[in-house]
Amino acid sequence: MDDSRTDMTPTPVRRGGFLALTPLLVFLFSYLAVSLLAGDFYRMPISVAFIAASVYAVATMRRMPFAERIGHFSAGASDPNVLLMIWIFVLAGAFAESAKRMGAVDATVALTLHLLPGSLLPAGLFLAACFVSFSVGTSVGTVVALVPVAAGLAAETGMNEAWLTAIVVGGAFFGDNLSFISDTTIAATRTQECDLRDKFRVNVRIVAPAALITLAIYLVTGSVAEVQTAAEPVAGIRVVPYLLVLVTAVAGMNVMKVLLLGIAASGAIGLATGSFSLMEWCGGMGQGITGMGELIIITLLAGGLLEMIRINGGIDYIIERMTRRISGRRGAEGTIAGLVCLANLCTANNTIAILTVGPIARRIADRFGVDRRRSASLLDTFSCFTQGLLPYGAQLLMAAGLTGLSPLGIIRYLYYPVVLGAVALLAILLRWPRKI
Repeated sequence: MDDSRTDMTPTPVRRGGFLALTPLLVFLFSYLAVSLLAGDFYRMPISVAFIAASVYAVATMRRMPFAERIGHFSAGASDPNVLLMIWIFVLAGAFAESAKRMGAVDATVALTLHLLPGSLLPAGLFLAACFVSFSVGTSVGTVVALVPVAAGLAAETGMNEAWLTAIVVGGAFFGDNLSFISDTTIAATRTQECDLRDKFRVNVRIVAPAALITLAIYLVTGSVAEVQTAAEPVAGIRVVPYLLVLVTAVAGMNVMKVLLLGIAASGAIGLATGSFSLMEWCGGMGQGITGMGELIIITLLAGGLLEMIRINGGIDYIIERMTRRISGRRGAEGTIAGLVCLANLCTANNTIAILTVGPIARRIADRFGVDRRRSASLLDTFSCFTQGLLPYGAQLLMAAGLTGLSPLGIIRYLYYPVVLGAVALLAILLRWPRKI
């Protein structure tokens, strides 16, 4: 990142105080109060809560003309990092929907279950969820795709439906944490101003042990159930776009080029196999882009709101308060983890939590010598850990809605987020990985 831009950043107009943080309180109160009154954490649109907080931030900012306040808000919303994040969201939406319509999700599921049938079904289902979520970059999309499969397998084999559903939900968070096209990964790397590939290399050393421990649990517990499943025919060609995205991203290709390549591959295979016509492909991409609309709006509003808080000295204030008793990097990393967990509990959305506290986490990381790749990894990991245990989170609500189960009934079998949180905490205490 060019240091010249940092020099051009406006300094706070005054020394920050608690009042500078009140826009965040307005946001949290608007969202939580309405959600609690409605009894549903998804009745209150987060975008509306951000608008209320943004209006309050602009209205209460003193000592400058109204037009200048709007200018500062717009500057925050149009920050290069924010705009780059939006372009990636657009391409990710187009790729995810075109690959889905081409049949890549179904083919991936069939391939994984074909490789690990029978008594290895629970472990195979977990691997399928991990691979699908890593490929499509969305935990909710993975839940929608695989929970019906898990419910059907439970009906056919007599296995516990809540257990199989929890396996899918846990695997969905694996990809949400690591995928190159996951909105949480994009948000974490952009707010920390580090490279996707570098963050992956640090993050995978924390996530891989948690995934292997969880897989071992499913191998042991699944071995007691000798079941036979009829494997569906595997259309290997339909898995190619996901593999192409995975290989090129790991190789270090720019994420926008990776997504464009994935879109082209999905379109070519879909047209060649008759999965869709040219107009249906275009319509699918348009639907995928439109589906990112709310996230794009929220990203813009969050950028503007945080800029107003920063200009008013709020970020300096919270860093001073939260780091007053920190004596080293472990304390700084623990503070970053705590910040994103708290934000996630309040918003029930791990991407929004990262966007909200990301700039603050970057300042803490720079002050205490925490590598930005590591701070990005901690933000993403602890946000997924928290999101995985929220009964009012989108993933568990979606899984419960598809199966008719209670979210709390699923959580009791949800091993992966718990193991992930424990491993991530040990990574802070033991300073793992030691070499980045």
